Amino acid sequence: MNRRESLRALGLMAAGTGLFASACNSKDTKGTASLSENSGERLPGIQDFEYERTSSLYKETFFTEHELATITVLADIIIPKDAQSPAASEAGVPAFIEFIVKDLPDYKTPMRGGLKWLDIQSNKQFKKPFKDCPNEQQIKLVEAIAYPDEVAPGMEQGAAFFTLMRDLTASGYYTSEVGIKDLAYAGNRPGNWTGVPADILKEHGFDPINFMG
Repeated sequence: MNRRESLRALGLMAAGTGLFASACNSKDTKGTASLSENSGERLPGIQDFEYERTSSLYKETFFTEHELATITVLADIIIPKDAQSPAASEAGVPAFIEFIVKDLPDYKTPMRGGLKWLDIQSNKQFKKPFKDCPNEQQIKLVEAIAYPDEVAPGMEQGAAFFTLMRDLTASGYYTSEVGIKDLAYAGNRPGNWTGVPADILKEHGFDPINFMG
């Protein structure tokens, strides 16, 4: 799987998807930022009722420990640690996904159903839940559902789940502090105009020396 490079692009595109936009436009505007418990700092433009809703969502628990452990394994398969950046779990992606499914409840059933499907398939093939399998068995099952156009008959539900899991992982990772560093996003910076390049001037029939005076 060409993981980090393809997901680098996916992370950039995720900012324009309905998933990312709906999270940004929900009543909680912190859903795509750091998902650690709010320290009490008030950000400009955020109203009290928005903080109250966020606090309420943090207190809720949706995924079981088993489900969250499975999500952690999957997230780190999708974005593993490398020499440049930490793995998805180190960027807080499992907590991001836990928060998003509470913030956007339409994702609860696809995520829970997909995790159950994954364990059923893992038990059929390897006699163990997915999270307890050796890495090579986990990768084998993931690669069977990672490419929607190539999945075998009967594996479509798994492919749909993994696509959602991959999108959530990329969205969570590339909106985290470490993910933004991984993208090497520098933000807006003032330009330094040095004039029209000499080769462009020549292309349009101007003498660069005389043109620049």
